[in-house]
Amino acid sequence: MDTTIRNLDEHLYRKLKAQAALGGKTMGEAVSDAIRVYLARPEALPRSGSLCDLVPEPYPDGNENLSTEIDAIAYGR
Repeated sequence: MDTTIRNLDEHLYRKLKAQAALGGKTMGEAVSDAIRVYLARPEALPRSGSLCDLVPEPYPDGNENLSTEIDAIAYGR
């Protein structure tokens, strides 16, 4: 596939191009490898589930009136 990518960091592009050349790869192969590695990262996976699956964490002691204090700050109450 032929494509144009804009706004690349010139320094990173040149570095990747040099690494690709040293490894006997084309830029297309190097970019495909980089995309493959990026997509394999766990945080790149789509999240599934629901907000209902989240377990709330209790506020530490001393914050029992937090919502009232926030209202006072935000609304002057």
